Amino acid sequence: MGPLTARLLMQRGRPKSDRLGKIRSLDLSRLNLLSEHLDPKLLSRLKQLQELDLSYNLLETLPPNLGLPHLRILRCANNQLGDVTALSQFPHLEELSLEGNPFLTVNDNLKVSFLLPKLRKVNGKDASSTCAQMENLNRELMNRVTAHWEKFVAALGPGKETKKAQADFVKSAVRDVCYGPDSLREFTQWRVRMISEELVASGGTQVHEADVPKRPQETTATYKPRARLVSLKRPDDVPLNLPSTKRACNSPSAQTEGGPSGPDSSQPALQLEPLHFLQCHSRNNSPQDLKTQLWACAFEPAWEEGHSGATSQTVATCGGEAVCVIDCQTGIVLHKYKAPGEEFFSVAWTALTVVTQAGHKKRWNVLAAAGLRGLVRLLHVRAGFCCGVIRAHKKAIATLCFSPIHETHLFTASYDKRIILWDIGVPNRDYEFQASQLLTLDSTSIPLRLCPVAPYPDAYLLAGCEGGCCCWDVRLDQPQKRSLQGEWPGHHLPVELEPDMGRPRQPVPGGCGGPGPAAVVIHGAGLLLPQRLP
Repeated sequence: MGPLTARLLMQRGRPKSDRLGKIRSLDLSRLNLLSEHLDPKLLSRLKQLQELDLSYNLLETLPPNLGLPHLRILRCANNQLGDVTALSQFPHLEELSLEGNPFLTVNDNLKVSFLLPKLRKVNGKDASSTCAQMENLNRELMNRVTAHWEKFVAALGPGKETKKAQADFVKSAVRDVCYGPDSLREFTQWRVRMISEELVASGGTQVHEADVPKRPQETTATYKPRARLVSLKRPDDVPLNLPSTKRACNSPSAQTEGGPSGPDSSQPALQLEPLHFLQCHSRNNSPQDLKTQLWACAFEPAWEEGHSGATSQTVATCGGEAVCVIDCQTGIVLHKYKAPGEEFFSVAWTALTVVTQAGHKKRWNVLAAAGLRGLVRLLHVRAGFCCGVIRAHKKAIATLCFSPIHETHLFTASYDKRIILWDIGVPNRDYEFQASQLLTLDSTSIPLRLCPVAPYPDAYLLAGCEGGCCCWDVRLDQPQKRSLQGEWPGHHLPVELEPDMGRPRQPVPGGCGGPGPAAVVIHGAGLLLPQRLP
């Protein structure tokens, strides 16, 4: 598709007219439009346009000066947008659709709420709850930046408020003023910079809440609180009674919460205080549901320069027909994916580098989830959609594991007593995966846990099976794939690997399969799952 023309706009506009200034609704969806195809000079002639559909194109940004003063409905679903700040040019926007843009995150949702004070619906849903969260964050950030300014000026001394000092203040505020969970840090830094620059421009005048865009009065009046997927407060006097079928694993290596940390009890006791109690996998989010099982969790990778393998405080959990992504700091369920008829047993993260149509590289966290139906679902969590399904096994999948060396290599272990290595590849232009099978490993019993051997993760794979543990050489250039020493039960010596490889950890007696209750307990040190059942 080339640049837009006046003739095309009149053909796709409603009502039909030979004058662009009379068009009120315009459908430009599914034209493979690029950002440079949106000509501001042409579109600015649509003086009466109220509804614009740009869905299913290849837009990475919106031009900042489109000149549509009366626009109230904008649909930009299924594009490649990576920034929403250009939406501020539409102050009267009431409805917005952004789903299917894989590079937008929850931070962009908050930015949208701040930039568009009249917004009522986002992706077909009421925008009031996001608006309330944004206003609370914004109020606290303004207070903290103002306090930081007063402290900065006091330390600077009179008569030294030079331009360099003002620039230093903005940098220090962005660096030092923190509030809210790590998952919202992009939004908070964005607002801290804006507030800091406003303070500097006004000579240190207090930034009032009146400067924050106000929501329409009727929106606040009609808003009714909805059930939120957040932490539940369970009264201390109400015991958590588990059915008789649920029992703890009698593992000698498991430590009691608050118990001695060393074998000789000489080390101080580890004290953990629960921060949140969640039952986000329970049916209909009911605290009375103790049947739905929680099976596994995995922390999302964090992108810190020079810290490969670092993890964030965002965790994915699976159980029942749902996969949840939780912010451990706040206890808020950020995303929830459901697959009716499925029971998810395992989740695993990987991080891919995706190249956009314009040749820009983007980091993209992908979550793999699998379970009872033998399918692996590849989820783009932040964009909220499933971008690929692998029909991996005919029986249930017990566990998943991505290679720490090759970001597209995924191991799946199934109740069919097989472990398969897949290359999920990178998504195509429609953000769909095409996986290929690289390797099949046979076991004499069901594999329940997978772990690449740390010194050589691209060469050896350790599997905890029902009958013991097994280690494979998984190098693809080796013609024959077999276990190095077959299976070995609980207290036998570890398999013999190459001389300087080290030894894998011995399996926990009693096995490692089976679920825990559908509850997640988040402690200050991280997330604690209940003991597994044998």
